[in-house]
Amino acid sequence: MNAALIWEWVIKSIIVLLVMTAGFAYVTWYERKVLARMQDRIGPNRAGWAGLLQPVADGLKLIFKEELTPEKADKVLFVLAPIITVIPELIITAVVPWGPVVTIGGRQVPLSVANINLGVLYILTVTSISVYGITLAGWSSNNKYATLGGLRSTAQMISYELALGMSMLGPIMLASSMSLTDIVNAQQHVWYILQQPVAGVIYMIATIAEVNRAPFDMPEAEQELTAGYHVEYSGMKFALFFMAEYIKMIAISMIGASLFFGGFWGPGVSTYPWLGPIYLFIKVAILLFGLIWIRATFPRIRYDRLMAFGWKILFPLSVLNFVVTAVVLTFVGG
Repeated sequence: MNAALIWEWVIKSIIVLLVMTAGFAYVTWYERKVLARMQDRIGPNRAGWAGLLQPVADGLKLIFKEELTPEKADKVLFVLAPIITVIPELIITAVVPWGPVVTIGGRQVPLSVANINLGVLYILTVTSISVYGITLAGWSSNNKYATLGGLRSTAQMISYELALGMSMLGPIMLASSMSLTDIVNAQQHVWYILQQPVAGVIYMIATIAEVNRAPFDMPEAEQELTAGYHVEYSGMKFALFFMAEYIKMIAISMIGASLFFGGFWGPGVSTYPWLGPIYLFIKVAILLFGLIWIRATFPRIRYDRLMAFGWKILFPLSVLNFVVTAVVLTFVGG
């Protein structure tokens, strides 16, 4: 295999990992600042200018915090569960393009780690792995509340994965490809959110449930589950669950921007390819703002209503959108 190609993959993989881990830290700062403004507060402003060093302070605090492991817990699975949860979130964006193909040293270099034909299927497959981490975290703790929390979170994620997968079929059919790069390139002139508004809304709602964010944050329902599947975790093991949630927020925003909002495309990208990552960053920041705004606005809903909404409204609506899109493409597109 070409050594230059291997180094290209290594460098791009390192960039993705650094962006996702640094992004996780500063999404927490971004969320605190936005929530503070919405609630007429100041937010972080002590550690560094405008509180920019607050994520660093939080990381140091968690590193030195005491690690507790229940005496009767399954020690191996108890340690592995947070790792199994966070690793899929770090690698899920490998198929997301950050920009168009650029020429470096006479070589055509695509600005993505991997451009595979089944990119959307890869995303759905990797996302499903984190379900095992949550289930194992609850079970391995040997705590009935943690076990119940893990089962409920798992049921929620599996239920909303169906609507999530169906919502992605609209862009796939319009682009006639499961490659995320092809889907983004097909939106160079018209975003799919204009052609698939229902699928776009379903995608955003389903991903909020997948990340266990408000108003679907059942693990945080203290009055019922004492913090759910991670009730026995502390220190860096708890930080990994925290990290997984925020990295997944970035990932779903990147994927959503690529599926429905044109990805890296914007004015001038054809002439100046370096604008592509900037446009993608702006779109991701706007989608993250939406996630934070929803958290600040809607109260947590009851678990039975959450499940009923997923099965009785969101999933049938996603199937209907798929059928209508298929019919329209058959009779109009053909």
